[in-house]
Amino acid sequence: MRKESPAVEADEPLIDTTATLPLRSKRLERLQKKRHQKEAASKQNATFWDLPSEIILDILSLLRPSDIFNLSRVNSGLRDFILKDASRIAGPVITQRYPILTKCFPLPVLLSNVDKEAHSALLDEERQANYLHIHKKPYQHVQTPDPQTICTCLTCMLAWNNLCLLVDFSRWQKNLEQGEPIPIVPRGKNPKWNQKLIAANATVVQNALYNPLWYARILEQHLKSTVGSIRRHGNNAGNKRKRFRMTIEDVAVENDAFLSRSGPPSMDFPFHRDSYYMLEAYLPNRGWNSEVNGWVYMPATQHDRDVEFVKSWAKRKRDIAAERRETTEVVGL
Repeated sequence: MRKESPAVEADEPLIDTTATLPLRSKRLERLQKKRHQKEAASKQNATFWDLPSEIILDILSLLRPSDIFNLSRVNSGLRDFILKDASRIAGPVITQRYPILTKCFPLPVLLSNVDKEAHSALLDEERQANYLHIHKKPYQHVQTPDPQTICTCLTCMLAWNNLCLLVDFSRWQKNLEQGEPIPIVPRGKNPKWNQKLIAANATVVQNALYNPLWYARILEQHLKSTVGSIRRHGNNAGNKRKRFRMTIEDVAVENDAFLSRSGPPSMDFPFHRDSYYMLEAYLPNRGWNSEVNGWVYMPATQHDRDVEFVKSWAKRKRDIAAERRETTEVVGL
């Protein structure tokens, strides 16, 4: 009789033990080599934009304002980035490089940023015609500001004139360095070339009212003008006037720290370009205090005080007009 085979045990799960066979193809090796080279090249071509924005801002804050403007011309993306973060870039630049100059040359305040209650007083025709005449007379090197654009309190008027002066002074540095005479504008005349020049200067200052990088650029240029003037007059053996002590190291660091030393005060505004020949360090709005052995600057609150003074003047004017009307009515009765 035929024996039956033992019962078949339950099927066990199959285990896949297959593996990729190593390929030794030369073609494959060449492809892999090209792929690795491509990946390495992409890493080496990392751009400025691959950095975090905070690091980019820190890098830009170490540059001179003129370098930042040059960098903004590289491409539209970089230009848009710089314009968008102009305040965040310019703030550290001014703090590190021009802490003294920014106190000597504050920006005038835009009229739109002044209390609206003071607008009518600031724009009063009598005040504009009579009380501001000495500051609004047509200088040959400074354009009269638009009272509809900037505040015309005394502080802002002086600030406008000073900034326009800085831009104009920088325009003539080549003449001063090379000993070439600055063209004379006859009294009572205003030739077209001068009109174009002071209009261009005013445009630079107007740009600074809206973009702090333009303001930093003005300060940078004035520091350069001041360094050149001090060096030029220092080389003049016949000029024995007191001046700021300036070393080669002071010039190399490209900041205004050396202007914190004692030196000649800037008391008078240069009313015409003839003053440029003897102008060295024009640094208004400060005075030397022997008690603290240092410079004391115009307080930042001076603008607010001047605006309140204008408002008080307008109120007195209204009160006087009201009293006159009452007197006229009584006399008429």
